[in-house]
Amino acid sequence: MRIGELAARTGVSVRSLRYYEEQGLLASTRSGSGQRHYTDDQSERVGFIQRLYAAGLSSPTILELLPCTDSPSRNNSDAALERMAQERDRLSRHITDLAATRDALDGLISTARAHREQLQEAVTG
Repeated sequence: MRIGELAARTGVSVRSLRYYEEQGLLASTRSGSGQRHYTDDQSERVGFIQRLYAAGLSSPTILELLPCTDSPSRNNSDAALERMAQERDRLSRHITDLAATRDALDGLISTARAHREQLQEAVTG
């Protein structure tokens, strides 16, 4: 199938499919005129890539995980599980950092509100 058909089947833009190919996540063959052609099973692969992106993974990380599906083995599975656990830990640290940042902002908001109230009292008092 051509790239437009793959895009229609998967709901992924042609631009994204080209990006996936540039990143080594998706492969195509080329016709004599240079048009990309994909196999039917590429639809499933695009769906899998989309799920990995939705989980917050980057293209390089997704590329590390693909051997688990391309060449299933215990070693590839173990490596993929370890990599996903590392990404989960990274996300957990990021969430903790964001919560601390939010708490700091809440403190600044409280200080600004108190200051505003003092200004209001000074004007009306």
